[in-house]
Amino acid sequence: MSSKSTETHYGSVAVRIHWISALLVFVLIGSGFRSGFSEDAASKAAALRVHLPVAGLLLVLTLARLIWWWRFDVKPQSLPSVPDWQDRVAHWTHRGLYGLLFVLLGSGIAMSAMSGLPFALFGDAPLPDLAALPPRGPHGIAARVLAGLVLLHAGAALYHHYGLKDATLRRMWLAKSR
Repeated sequence: MSSKSTETHYGSVAVRIHWISALLVFVLIGSGFRSGFSEDAASKAAALRVHLPVAGLLLVLTLARLIWWWRFDVKPQSLPSVPDWQDRVAHWTHRGLYGLLFVLLGSGIAMSAMSGLPFALFGDAPLPDLAALPPRGPHGIAARVLAGLVLLHAGAALYHHYGLKDATLRRMWLAKSR
């Protein structure tokens, strides 16, 4: 498999970034909701000790992905069997996923900076009350919307793979599907 994408298949770099990002998003959703709904300060801190570094890694990976698409790679053409309306929904879903990631990463960075959270998690400062911070509202709303879009995205991929039996999901896998 080539590192770059072709007209019919995603390259190994895009595929790896996609699946690593997906794993990181699942970790972030889980650790974020665990922290947000926990009343116990120790559980909240433990979840945030995972959440912050994983978010930093996702930020780097997302920027790398955008630079990869912008400077080095091209996206494969849509499958001919996919109706135009589904192609448009997929296009806007992907844009929504990126937009929400940046809202979440930006609001998370803002909360961390405003509260001194890293010093509490990795030092000896007390755990701040993040709920009182202005970026907390958008962060929580964006996390819920992201979780919904991730379910829509995964559901559409599974529908194409198992329902329509087309190459949509196979194109985003490491093994060639030709």
